[in-house]
Amino acid sequence: MSGDEDLIKLYSQRILALAAAIPLTERLDGPHSTARKRSPLCGSTVTVDLAVEGGRIAAFGQDVKACALGQASASVLGRHVIGASREEIGAAREQLHAMLTAGGPAPGAPFEELEVLMPARDYRNRHASILLAWDATLAAFDEALAAA
Repeated sequence: MSGDEDLIKLYSQRILALAAAIPLTERLDGPHSTARKRSPLCGSTVTVDLAVEGGRIAAFGQDVKACALGQASASVLGRHVIGASREEIGAAREQLHAMLTAGGPAPGAPFEELEVLMPARDYRNRHASILLAWDATLAAFDEALAAA
């Protein structure tokens, strides 16, 4: 397969559709915590605002400045983040990382749509961008829990 064909496969219609429809992109007015993560390799950034109640995400806002792969990942996260615990977000992030780096399966429900990013396994320089929204969410969660 040529390099051009690889890129076409990587930026599939499903990835582009997810990237075009990122939910929860409004920043929160009074978040319990905020975290910003940046990929030094590509310059992508994600800023996440969280409100946590009872150990679960009650409100979420994200500002995503990333490639289509990072946007698609943030889109899947945003679709299922409300009501999630830190453990659920952390487990999905670890499953996503293993999928990208160790040939692991796609994360389980409700984050199974991340399977669309499997072709990115071969593009290590894109992994950090794909993980940014997850890392920012976990950092914000940790900050909110520490402040509680």
